[in-house]
Amino acid sequence: MAEIHATILWHNETGTVNMKNFHLPLPDQTYADLRAEAERAQVPATTLAREAIDAWLRQQWRNARHEAIAAYAAEMAGTAFDLDPDLEAAGIDHLLNAGKVAG
Repeated sequence: MAEIHATILWHNETGTVNMKNFHLPLPDQTYADLRAEAERAQVPATTLAREAIDAWLRQQWRNARHEAIAAYAAEMAGTAFDLDPDLEAAGIDHLLNAGKVAG
């Protein structure tokens, strides 16, 4: 099942695969760990490596987006583009009380 899911992720709408080869030397232990996990999960090691790289790249993009938003917020703090104080207070109150049930 995992192999089918992983394989489908790398196909486009027409069912063909658009990929480039990338030679990546690995330390012996990393290679052994990758092979062992691939065997355990019953998926090709290349699929695991591809998914791990893709997940890392997505996380890097999220981190960069977060840093850009934080930098913008810091730059705009105290200006006319800053959050409305009432809106900010309401947001903080909501976050502090999220998930609490009135009882």
